[in-house]
Amino acid sequence: MFKGFNIAIDRVCVKAYNKLNAEGRELMTLGALIADYRQENHLSQRQFAAACGLSNGYISMLERGINPNTNQPIIPTLPALKKLADCMGTTVEGILSRVDDMPVSLTADDPPPLHSNIIPMPSTYKVPLVGTIACGQPILAVESADELVDVPEYVRADFALRCKGDSMINARIFDGDIVYIHSQPEVESGQIAAVRIGEEATLKKVYYTGSRLVLRAANPLYEDMEYDGPALEEVEILGKAVAFTSVIR
Repeated sequence: MFKGFNIAIDRVCVKAYNKLNAEGRELMTLGALIADYRQENHLSQRQFAAACGLSNGYISMLERGINPNTNQPIIPTLPALKKLADCMGTTVEGILSRVDDMPVSLTADDPPPLHSNIIPMPSTYKVPLVGTIACGQPILAVESADELVDVPEYVRADFALRCKGDSMINARIFDGDIVYIHSQPEVESGQIAAVRIGEEATLKKVYYTGSRLVLRAANPLYEDMEYDGPALEEVEILGKAVAFTSVIR
């Protein structure tokens, strides 16, 4: 099945020289294999870990391919591979036939636990970062995707925007932060939303007062933006802000 094996004292490194295995299936990383299985079977990372009898942190490390304790590529143990294979309805050999160039530790030790002060990185998916949105005065809306950004799997978002300005600082959203938006045409009063005003866009709290729409900053230095009557035709709610990522300052 494989063209070569490199064997060390405590690990075996399976070298796949082709990008397809003997059955013509594409080779991938172990993390990608696990993530695909979870998505196909509608399992969260925590559910999959419980079904395998492994920790959620260890599954997170396998999917990301990095051990946060050492910042080195994680090497799965043979016992852990056996648990994964049983859970996925295959064999260790079946897993090895799908992965590309993966070392395996032959030790019987359990996967190393995370330190108590380390929280494992969640599984993520990608959404388009479509431009910059004003946390201040509205700025021109940009809808071409600049890049893709990672979003934790527990956050339901359709696209992301980079914030500019200081009007939302009391909501802990600062200049340069990435805010994740779930596309929807309406939000509840008091929720934060990405709002288009003509050809411009802004991030504000949305309030309804009778037939009037009020966009309010989370910074007392900014006045409310109020719209009613024909002016409402120029206002469109793009979606609800569901999460954000801050840079370390």
